[in-house]
Amino acid sequence: MKDLKIYRKRMIPDECILLKDDLILEQNDEIILTKWNTLKPRRDFHHGYSCYFLKLGYKVSKFFREDNTLLYWYCDIVDYTYKEEDNALIVTDLLADVVIYPDGYIKVLDLDELAVALEKHLCEPQIITQALRKLDNLLNLLYDDKFDTLSSNIDKLEKNECVQNI
Repeated sequence: MKDLKIYRKRMIPDECILLKDDLILEQNDEIILTKWNTLKPRRDFHHGYSCYFLKLGYKVSKFFREDNTLLYWYCDIVDYTYKEEDNALIVTDLLADVVIYPDGYIKVLDLDELAVALEKHLCEPQIITQALRKLDNLLNLLYDDKFDTLSSNIDKLEKNECVQNI
């Protein structure tokens, strides 16, 4: 998957955007690690890292403010489609998200969007079922205090970057 193109596809709103400025730092059959800046300037966050878990259906991101302080971890429930002819990975947002704040507070977001997607037939019912199962698996990891199994890839990468900048 050399020179892989990553697209973010959303159902609400209906869009598919090439993440052309995301820098792929590592990739293998299990994960893709990226470093990125926001697509459009924002007041709440500025840049971050993402780890795409290709077999689990999560995208775990570490969001930073402009001053490089941690804002939160953001976990998207996603599905992946690889288009070999374009060497493109389509990352479809399955709507449900989980935010983990620095103090450990966990917030589940956008479950109402799952209902809207089902009501408006934006996807097949089995996609909603898939999203709920992945969300349940993610929450169980968090409740079992095993988030480090997901965050460690970014933490290691971040430490290596800090060492290289010294």
